[in-house]
Amino acid sequence: MATDYYAVLGVRRDAGQDEIKKAFRRLARELHPDVNPDPKTQERFKEINAAYEVLSDPNKRQVYDLGGDPLSASGGGAGPGGFGAGAGFGFSDIMDAFFGASGGQRGPRSRTRRGQDAMIRIDIDLEEAAFGTTKDIQVDTAVVCTTCNGEGAAPGTSAQTCDMCRGRGEVSQVTRSFLGQVMTSRPCPQCQGFGTVVPTPCPECAGDGRVRARRTLTVKIPAGVDNGTRIQLAGEGEVGPGGGPAGDLYVEISENAHSTFQRRGDDLHCTVTLPMTAASLGTKVPLETLDGTVEIDVRPGTQSGQSIPLHGRGITHLRGGGRGDLIVHVEVQTPSKLDPEQEELLRRLAKLRGEERPSGTFAPGQQGLFSRLKDAFNGRS
Repeated sequence: MATDYYAVLGVRRDAGQDEIKKAFRRLARELHPDVNPDPKTQERFKEINAAYEVLSDPNKRQVYDLGGDPLSASGGGAGPGGFGAGAGFGFSDIMDAFFGASGGQRGPRSRTRRGQDAMIRIDIDLEEAAFGTTKDIQVDTAVVCTTCNGEGAAPGTSAQTCDMCRGRGEVSQVTRSFLGQVMTSRPCPQCQGFGTVVPTPCPECAGDGRVRARRTLTVKIPAGVDNGTRIQLAGEGEVGPGGGPAGDLYVEISENAHSTFQRRGDDLHCTVTLPMTAASLGTKVPLETLDGTVEIDVRPGTQSGQSIPLHGRGITHLRGGGRGDLIVHVEVQTPSKLDPEQEELLRRLAKLRGEERPSGTFAPGQQGLFSRLKDAFNGRS
């Protein structure tokens, strides 16, 4: 034959398939019409495609090495694009030339895949959030099928090579275009791209390689967690199809409301209601905290709305040492019902303090009733 296909691709006559494919990729990058539209370059591109079609096909290569014409034997003739019927290169090979891959995953896909992550919510008390704890939780997730050990086939059987794609996981189709014959591939419809079929699926998992089961896990909850905090347990989620590696399990914290304390970040707040006399004279009030009972020192003259901080009595900081504070808010209660003796005592106190007819004080920007009425009549806002 006049054309030396080995010389066209620049390879030895004993070159292997990998070497031939690499040579074709290198030349296709340089000579493809989309990259180099020069007419001479297009002719050269036709030559390397014809050479690659022959040398990449063991049967055609054998005919060529024996001196025959494999292109004529396969039904030559000019194609609609002018490249000739011999330019039966695969589209995936062109993609390989430019991107180093076929533009998608080649070959059969694995039946084994990673499982999904899972999440479970647990309720904890304020004390547990403050100091940390451990909890036993029950989770329902997919686990490896013990009958088939994740293989998906019934005991004593195994997966078989798909007879439609012969284990490739994809089937090819040749169509004609302006480039000549273009080969496209798609997943095999019989094996769904796996390259194998399972004639006798496992009766326990129906061929999936996993089953659902309930199991108990012990979770360590660190001190300082709050509502919405998620704890990650690596590898404790759903086992993947085909017995693939498990995803992660996330434990989301939900903190129960406390009867005394309200949490704001790492600080705790509570309200203590005192009678007017105790707030005026001062007193000590016992308070049950997360650390036990402490006495709050209420100083004489404490006003309603004032707060008393107890440092380091709050929630442990999740990141870093130390704890938040416990803030005690004081509410002074005014008696609503007085007996005659109590009323007389208060009147005597008011007289002694000169408070029988208090004028009242207003904060800056505030006005009395008569001042507001006067302003309204004068047209002021």
